[in-house]
Amino acid sequence: MAVALIVGASRGIGFELARQYRADGWRVIATVRQLQHADALLELGCETIQLDVANVEQCAALGWRLDDERLDVAILCAGVYGPRTSGLETPTQAEFDTVMHANVLGAMRLLPLIGPLVVNGKGRLAVISSLMGSMGQRGSPSGWLYRASKAALNSVLVDSALTFGPQKAICVSLHPGWVRTDMGGDGADLAVEDSVAGIRTTLAGLRAADNGKFFNYDGSALSW
Repeated sequence: MAVALIVGASRGIGFELARQYRADGWRVIATVRQLQHADALLELGCETIQLDVANVEQCAALGWRLDDERLDVAILCAGVYGPRTSGLETPTQAEFDTVMHANVLGAMRLLPLIGPLVVNGKGRLAVISSLMGSMGQRGSPSGWLYRASKAALNSVLVDSALTFGPQKAICVSLHPGWVRTDMGGDGADLAVEDSVAGIRTTLAGLRAADNGKFFNYDGSALSW
C-alpha cells in the first residue's frame, strides 16, 4: 500500500490531500497541531500524530515515530500568513517569529527527518509554497513577511533537493493556486478539491529531472 505523510492536515489543502489520498486507498499519516482537530481525519481512516512545527520536541518526536517508514509522498502544508500588510510595514518581533518559525524553521527541522524516509520509498517530497515567494514573478509588496518566508522556504527546498535528489527522491516546491480556504478567502479563484487534484497529478507525473524545481498546482513551471 502506498503511504503519504501530510504535515498540517487539520484543514484546508492539507485536509483535502489526506481525504483524496485515502479515497484512493493510500495509507495516510496526517499531523495536526491540536488533537481536537484529528476527529475528521480519523473518520477518514488516517493515522494522526500531534505536531506543532514550532515545537522542537514534537518535531524530534515525529522523526522517532516514523523511524524506518517508506514514504511514497510527503507534503509539508503547515504554515501561517501573518500580518496582511499592503506595503513595507515593519512586522513586530512576535509577528516575524511566528511566521518564520512556522513557515521556515519548521521545515528546516522536519526535512532532515522526513527526507530519508522519502528516499526509502524513492518517493516525492513537496513543500506547499506560494507564487508570492517568487522573486521573478513578483509584482506587489503586499504581505511582504509572508513573501519573505515563502522565498526562504523555496531556498530550503532547493537544498533538500540537492541532498536527497541524488538518493532517488524527487523534491519540489508547489504553488497551490489561489484557493478558497481560510487563508485564501471566499473570493479566491480555485476550489480546494481542484487545487489538490492538480497537486496530486503533478506529483505523480514528476521525473528525476524535475528535482529541485518550482511548480504550479497544474504542473506548469514557475520561476524562483
